[in-house]
Amino acid sequence: MRKVRKRRTGRGLIGTTLVCLVGIGILVGLGVWQLERKAWKENLIATLNAQLAKPPIDLPPRTQWAGLKPQGNEYRRVTFPAEFLPGQDALVYTAGSAFRPDVRGAGYWVLAPARLAGGSIVIINRGFVPLEKKAAAGGGLPHGLVDIVGVMRWPEKTGSFTPAADVKGNVWYARDTKAIAAAKRWPDHAPFYVEMESPAPPGGLPKPGKLVVNLPDNHLQYAIIWFGIALVLTGFYVAFLVRRRRPEPVVGPG
Repeated sequence: MRKVRKRRTGRGLIGTTLVCLVGIGILVGLGVWQLERKAWKENLIATLNAQLAKPPIDLPPRTQWAGLKPQGNEYRRVTFPAEFLPGQDALVYTAGSAFRPDVRGAGYWVLAPARLAGGSIVIINRGFVPLEKKAAAGGGLPHGLVDIVGVMRWPEKTGSFTPAADVKGNVWYARDTKAIAAAKRWPDHAPFYVEMESPAPPGGLPKPGKLVVNLPDNHLQYAIIWFGIALVLTGFYVAFLVRRRRPEPVVGPG
């Protein structure tokens, strides 16, 4: 009987090739994206460190507020005299801070309005109080004009997973100063708020402090992972091709 050679279809080769090429392309793209993110993160950290290392400048005047944008102004250190309005504190829950290494564990940021000489309001983050010391949030408020030193920040955006504010309980879950000012009826407030560095209250709470850049930079590790998976997939495809090039089995007489 004449030997019959089994015929292999090309469909398996074409399908596997397409899947592998698409997969490798996606994985390499993710690796390159992580390298780009690494460069962006390093530039951001350098920019923030440079901003926070500068000496404080005078707070921009009220006439310039409408034109201020976060880019180029956020994390700028400023100093200005203002008078805190008593009994107006708002508490913002926090589980910790990437910019305040001295803040450990859950607690509250204490936000309060401070009136400038012209009557405008700047919202001040007076500092942190731990959960168990919530009653101390309203303490240590200085009277009269005080010289405030701090860092300009812009309101946080709430997301779909941000809990709803407990307005009656005076607890918010994001430093959304627009929403807080609306609920508290603070008029004519600045579009930014200020993270206070000083002065510190006599009793130590709320605890102000300097911001420190402590952003995670794991993008190189992620890039290596994506490139590594792409390499494994490439090895799988090469092994597949080698296997197909082996001599085809033949069927002899039974």
